Amino acid sequence: MKRPLNILLTVLLLLGLGFGIYVSVRGQFSARSVVTVRGVIGSEKEDFFRDPEVVAALLKRQFRVEYVKAGSREIAGRDLNGLDFAFPAGVPAADALKKRVKPQQTYDVFYTPVVVASFQPILKILEQNNLAKTQGSYGTLDMQALLRVMEAGTRWTALKGSAAYPSSRSVLVSTTDVRKSNSAAMYLALVSSILNGGQVAQASDLDQNFTSPNGLQEGTQGTLMPQVAPLFLRQGYQESSSAGPFEDYQALGAGKTPLVNIYESQFLAAAREKTLPQGAVLLYPQPGIFTKHVLIPLTPAGARLGEALTSDPELQRLAARAGYRTRDASLFMAQVKAAGVSVPASILDTADLPSQEVMEAMIGNIEAQYPK
Repeated sequence: MKRPLNILLTVLLLLGLGFGIYVSVRGQFSARSVVTVRGVIGSEKEDFFRDPEVVAALLKRQFRVEYVKAGSREIAGRDLNGLDFAFPAGVPAADALKKRVKPQQTYDVFYTPVVVASFQPILKILEQNNLAKTQGSYGTLDMQALLRVMEAGTRWTALKGSAAYPSSRSVLVSTTDVRKSNSAAMYLALVSSILNGGQVAQASDLDQNFTSPNGLQEGTQGTLMPQVAPLFLRQGYQESSSAGPFEDYQALGAGKTPLVNIYESQFLAAAREKTLPQGAVLLYPQPGIFTKHVLIPLTPAGARLGEALTSDPELQRLAARAGYRTRDASLFMAQVKAAGVSVPASILDTADLPSQEVMEAMIGNIEAQYPK
């Protein structure tokens, strides 16, 4: 009996040893098959890439993403050596990158409108002055009327109902630094169109005393920039990325930022995480403007990441949960409902972007007027 028992024990030992080797080899193989993809992203997308479910979904697709963050306009001009992808916000930054790196394909992963975060007492004041309307749990901004008030240098205390916000501050929408950040560049595109009579800004609309660094010829009857530039210059210090103003909005309230230019996705993500300040309300400019989030691959690994983010259903669902609008509108609206807020399903009245050359010329005009 001993011999058969010894044989059985030996067989079991060999099977156990073989299984251990198989598991070890398989684990080593799996570890080797996970590709680390490095890139630079707009700061507004950091929470998305840090989400544990996003990390897990990417690992299922054999990706581990490492990134640094920067203002989207900064990304367009920075050193990209050693990176697999760049993922700014906004078509202007993406177009500038495309000209530099000439990728075979780019990926429109998701998009979001540029909006204004405010507070219920501020919305009521705006309504009393025919500058805004309440639409359920959000509001709409009459941008033409609001711009007239801002251009005139009107203070909050001069508005009807200002007892609810007795501030001597000028009525302005706070933005990021237009020299560095896409969200401010989108606001620039929007207000320039409105102040240009609803027409996309052209070279001839620019200040006749300015020629862009890209060699854009100066206009002959330019009157637009003297109207537009003060809306940025009068703000004082501005953050370089969209995360900063929204953090101030959440932490410091209306005393710091009664009206702050942000991405809709930031507000919706905060609503899901229940970190919005008391009385927070989302205002949609009319007309509005959208920002695309375009991934620019720099290597084949970056291209595979772009494909995964664009086509994988789970990653698209998680993008919608993070507040981004995707190709599947019903998926986005379901995630918004789960966050306990309401937003317009679609935004029909929108402004178009100027050409990249005109955008750069307008930004250069404002930059030239900053204190040295």
